[in-house]
Amino acid sequence: NLKNLVKITAKYVLEHGGVVRGFENWGTMPLATRTRRHQEYHTDGHFWLMHFDTNPVVLAEIRKRLNSDPRVIRCNIVKFGNKLEDIVTRPDKT
Repeated sequence: NLKNLVKITAKYVLEHGGVVRGFENWGTMPLATRTRRHQEYHTDGHFWLMHFDTNPVVLAEIRKRLNSDPRVIRCNIVKFGNKLEDIVTRPDKT
């Protein structure tokens, strides 16, 4: 399930002119609080990170698709910078 979700999301970014810079699988971890999503309660979740560049229209569509997908409990999208020079290089792991 997770591979398919990541693959579909990355494919959507690439098909609409974006660039996927990398993936990280963080594994299954307990959620901070019990969360109800899609008429179920969840205490654990599988976390993953996808580093990508795309335009705001595609970003809004990705957010809409992930929020409606029953496999997704919660999604967060973080902006790394405003200028191309700020976002071209992928931040190193610390």
